[in-house]
Amino acid sequence: MLITFEGIDGAGKSTQIKKLVSYLADSGREVLTLREPGGTEVAEKIRLILLESRHEISPVGELLLFSASRAELIHEVIKPALAENKIVILDRFFDSTTAYQGYGRGIDLELLRSIIAISTCGITPDITFYLDIKPEEALSRKFSAKSIPLAFDSSELDRMERSGLQFYQNVRQGYLNILKESNGRMFCLNALEKPEEIHRRIIALLHERLQT
Repeated sequence: MLITFEGIDGAGKSTQIKKLVSYLADSGREVLTLREPGGTEVAEKIRLILLESRHEISPVGELLLFSASRAELIHEVIKPALAENKIVILDRFFDSTTAYQGYGRGIDLELLRSIIAISTCGITPDITFYLDIKPEEALSRKFSAKSIPLAFDSSELDRMERSGLQFYQNVRQGYLNILKESNGRMFCLNALEKPEEIHRRIIALLHERLQT
């Protein structure tokens, strides 16, 4: 089973993944947690380029780097794990590509879907949890600030975060559009609710999916 978590940075994905892993482990399930980009030696090097680099990367170049990282992760880790009936929990997957590179960077969505299909080998999550939050709230939460972080020292931000507030507003709208078209695969959760309440909702939704 493949479970993915989506949302902009600061939405609380890491917290919810940890809670879900603990719950599943206590239930005796074998769980593998991964992140995108990353998860293999090659993919982690690509991650450094994408997030830590001070060099400009074109939107198409960015898309192809993310896709190359994903292809390595699918081939080396995810497909073998799913074949062994492990539960794979992934922090970001192709919905992030659609939201960030499609709606955020403006890459043609049909072209983007073709590249996603190649990089994923047709693998689709069984269930996706999207933690919804406004970019202003997410960045303020991440940096423990009360105001919109437009004046932060750029050294505090990774390459994606330096894209600006409008970029993240477009990304969030992209996620909301993806949600409408997900045919019940993706569930929207209010990231501003208490972590324990969000976790309870995730467990309830997961049980519903496992029974269908």
